[in-house]
Amino acid sequence: MALDRDLIALRVARALRESGARYVNLGIGIPTLVSNFIPEFADVILQSENGALNYGPLAEPGAEDLDIRNAGGQFVTLLPGASFFDSAAAFAMIRGGHLDATVLGGLQVSEVGDLANWMRPERGIGSIGGAMDLVTGAKQVIVAMEHTTRHGHPKIVRRCTYPLTGRRCVSLIVTDLAVIEVTPRGLVLREVAPGHTVEEVQARTEAPLQVAPDVGEITF
Repeated sequence: MALDRDLIALRVARALRESGARYVNLGIGIPTLVSNFIPEFADVILQSENGALNYGPLAEPGAEDLDIRNAGGQFVTLLPGASFFDSAAAFAMIRGGHLDATVLGGLQVSEVGDLANWMRPERGIGSIGGAMDLVTGAKQVIVAMEHTTRHGHPKIVRRCTYPLTGRRCVSLIVTDLAVIEVTPRGLVLREVAPGHTVEEVQARTEAPLQVAPDVGEITF
């Protein structure tokens, strides 16, 4: 079976720890779950574009504070030393290059790391929001998403057909089937979900994958 959304988020949390990222922004969707899997001892401080720094896991049902939410409107908890500010200051942090990483959802990622994540042309609606600032301002962009659409179409493609959020901005892709690194040489398959094979991952990926010599099972 493929990884569920929580396990995708757990693998992203490991990637953040290993990269040494300190200041991190989490996008809407699967990325918001990452806050549940960052250990207290980890040196990771979460930033939200609606004006919060050093927030923690999502709030448990019944423990929500109506005034404490992430940019997606979800209730979150606060960690010691948390602070609040206006969105202008939040975007100054992003645009000023002060974020080490951002984790975003994706509709399509190309073989060179282009990202499309704000509009499906067939629906005709969408809002690019702060994603355009995050993909240019953050030092590292990690995409967390399902490997294919609900109809089984690949989301990792040779060329994005949806409107782009950013060009050549993605450095790592974590899906329910694989961990894929975006390199100047192309996409490198690093890890495969338990119960799946390299051949199966490639079959569900439009873009060609280079298989790392030490490719193995996804670990957390």
